[in-house]
Amino acid sequence: MKIIDGKKLREEILAKVKTEVTALPFRPIFCDVLVGEDPASVQYVKMKGRMAEAIGIKFHNADFPSSITTEELIKEIEILNRVPYMCGIIVQLPLPEHIDKQRVFDSIDPRLDVDCLGSSASEKFYGGDTSIGFPTALSCMALLDSVNISLENKNIVVLGQGMLVGKPVTALLQFRNLSPVIIRSKTENKEELIKQADVIISGMGKGKYITGEMIKEGAVIVDAGTSESSGGIVGDVDLESVKDVASYVSPVPGGVGPVTVAMLLNNVLTVAKNSK
Repeated sequence: MKIIDGKKLREEILAKVKTEVTALPFRPIFCDVLVGEDPASVQYVKMKGRMAEAIGIKFHNADFPSSITTEELIKEIEILNRVPYMCGIIVQLPLPEHIDKQRVFDSIDPRLDVDCLGSSASEKFYGGDTSIGFPTALSCMALLDSVNISLENKNIVVLGQGMLVGKPVTALLQFRNLSPVIIRSKTENKEELIKQADVIISGMGKGKYITGEMIKEGAVIVDAGTSESSGGIVGDVDLESVKDVASYVSPVPGGVGPVTVAMLLNNVLTVAKNSK
């Protein structure tokens, strides 16, 4: 089994993005809105800020207390929408319970919605315009493309239909005229369908669910699931168990996650190029 190295792929993508950012006549700005002090979110926002700055994108800090109301947060985002050279705004999840997530997402200018979570950007994506797409789904496809196998006539299975992975990944595959099999929690013959798959993309968030005896010899697996297990993060795939059966697997951590941030910043670059 070969590990699909997300960190290596991230560096390759970011190197290309940096070259193009440097060639722009202005410095694009990216903002990750943080509400509250969730330690994991704080770390994640800092990491995205460092990565943006490293490739020439200016990072704009926007931190708000968890007591902020939906209305107040929307007003703040409307101010961010008007910042000159702003080329991407996202809202760090999870948000406090009392905040209306969808209204907040929809307050981001659709042109700057680089996470694709607002209704307008999402509709555009599902309508076939993938110039800006869901970063995690784009990451799954980039990892799959990096192993250079033809997906034509392959049995492709997508586990889960969540908003960030399963649903947009299915759409990206369909836009390539592929017909993935979708497995939801209620799908009856899921074990049988998984066993027949040449390619598995999983975003269920069920720790170590996929084991060696469940998969076909030589299967390619992109693991986009994350769950907490005894203080650490694990994926949907039990790596130890599949290592003698699968041909390629993206690990968790170190697979989809790193590439997702690169895809997000690539979306910021796309906005910048469109706004010249």
